[in-house]
Amino acid sequence: QVQLVESGGGLVQAGGSLRLSCAASGRTFSSYTMGWFRQAPGKERDFVAAISGSGGWRSYADSVKGRFTISRDNAKNTVDLQMRSLQPEDTAVYYCGRPKAPYYTPRSVTDYDYWGQGTQVTVSS
Repeated sequence: QVQLVESGGGLVQAGGSLRLSCAASGRTFSSYTMGWFRQAPGKERDFVAAISGSGGWRSYADSVKGRFTISRDNAKNTVDLQMRSLQPEDTAVYYCGRPKAPYYTPRSVTDYDYWGQGTQVTVSS
């Protein structure tokens, strides 16, 4: 059973920064790509960023490229999302996710099978 627990959300003014963290259970964490997604009220869950098991591959949504940075610590089973220059349109519940299979690098929400409970990020203007 895989458990993912996000933390670090909150309220921030436009232009500010937040760092989200996701702690994962399991002994094979380093074999799996990990992803961050977000879901605004009334909208679908959208891809934000993903990182391969080794950290050698990273991918970002165009809307966050240059502002967000994904990283991971395989010794601690954590994946972080550093968010800078936040804007009101970044307001959403942020989820970390893990695909069912190891060793591939998906960006689609349908390729992820395990999710955390989400953490709210609110950016005020």
